[in-house]
Amino acid sequence: MTASEQDPQSLLPLSTAVFHILLSLTDRERHGYDIMQEILYRTNGQVNLGPGTLYGAIKRLRNAKVIEEIDERVDPNLNDERRRYYRLTDFGQRVVSAEAERLAHLVEQARAKQLLSDIKPLSGGID
Repeated sequence: MTASEQDPQSLLPLSTAVFHILLSLTDRERHGYDIMQEILYRTNGQVNLGPGTLYGAIKRLRNAKVIEEIDERVDPNLNDERRRYYRLTDFGQRVVSAEAERLAHLVEQARAKQLLSDIKPLSGGID
């Protein structure tokens, strides 16, 4: 079965680290350090992935065809031979969307049980 035929639900639920990695790749390709920095910024310092966690997850995500390493750069100025750049595959986009929907449903259930007040986004998020 190819990744395009695979059901995104088969990979859910995602770990917190994997969800943040995929979320960081939804808007553009990134190299490993950039992924770590974007997650740190977006979560206002609440999620700080170490290199072992990041690169272990990247290896598993590549094997599952959720992300891919790319050779070409959209911006030629970003062409640093030491850095490996990653992007979501079409299947990866479906996986991260399915996880976001799953989490949104859980939040709806928590609200229905009156467990949540109006939640404001973390400061420091990317607009």
